[in-house]
Amino acid sequence: MTRVGLDRVQRRGERRGRRVVGHFPERAVRRHHGMRCRTREPVHESRRWIPERRAELWEELRAASPSAELVTEGRIVVAGALADRGELSKAIRLLEDGRKRPPKRPGDHHLRLAYVLADLYERSGDLPRSRDLFGWIVASAPGFADAPERRAALD
Repeated sequence: MTRVGLDRVQRRGERRGRRVVGHFPERAVRRHHGMRCRTREPVHESRRWIPERRAELWEELRAASPSAELVTEGRIVVAGALADRGELSKAIRLLEDGRKRPPKRPGDHHLRLAYVLADLYERSGDLPRSRDLFGWIVASAPGFADAPERRAALD
């Protein structure tokens, strides 16, 4: 039970609380950087996007012109959904579009995008590109996630 449901159970009785808990996820409306999204779970945790809906949400995100960090997170989520469905080449292409050239001063979102891209290269069998990208991550931020170990394992 969610905290909202528990509060209702305590204040208004168990029957009312259960009804609210049962319908709460469908009614949840999130506001994220001015965009209104109806979701059952946060967008960054969603792994089960419907293909038609995924394209629509991606276009909505791009049209809203949010910050670079938010667009990068959107790319990572969509690429993860594509990769989960076995469409590695599309996922790689999407992330490569977001990383035309390495930035001189990489931010955290640049490193996350590079890490996911390197992982997808490794999963697709492109080990030299994966090795190079993990090397760039290690050179830019030596303690970032498990990039040093992943780079060493590719040698």
